[in-house]
Amino acid sequence: MTDRIYNVLFLCTGNSARSILAEAILNQIGKGRFRAYSAGSHPAGKVNPYVLEMLAAQNLPVAELRSKSWDEFAAPGAPALDFVFTVCDNAAGEVCPVWPGQPVSAHWGIEDPAAVQGDDAARRHAVHTALQLLNRRISVFINLPFAKLDKMALKQEVDSIGRLREQGQ
Repeated sequence: MTDRIYNVLFLCTGNSARSILAEAILNQIGKGRFRAYSAGSHPAGKVNPYVLEMLAAQNLPVAELRSKSWDEFAAPGAPALDFVFTVCDNAAGEVCPVWPGQPVSAHWGIEDPAAVQGDDAARRHAVHTALQLLNRRISVFINLPFAKLDKMALKQEVDSIGRLREQGQ
């Protein structure tokens, strides 16, 4: 076991739902071993209210969550990143900034709960579905044997996690 804290950045275009959910989940279940951040290529400027509601209902802290640009993490003085995960299809296809230190990256695409049309129940259900899938992927991620894996093996593992679905894999 290592005392090292891994910095993880979750990216999405708007940084209002999926990446925010991932940041909150990892900061809660990875306490002491991971520090999660989130950002977007074109931040919405606010966190989706259904996301804040769902996180609060799960007793996850929401006070420090905010929609922000990924430029904050490419600037001098930004945290050195160990992992960068895109959680939406748009961000996966965009040209990302150059991250110092060449962090391990993977695409963990999830449907956008903020894009769901319908009533409050449908929107809440979409956020809950995204939260469950992210929780599953992050739970697998934090249990990887980091000390035993070289960078290439770690890359294969995090890519594999991105292919996990809600049930059955």
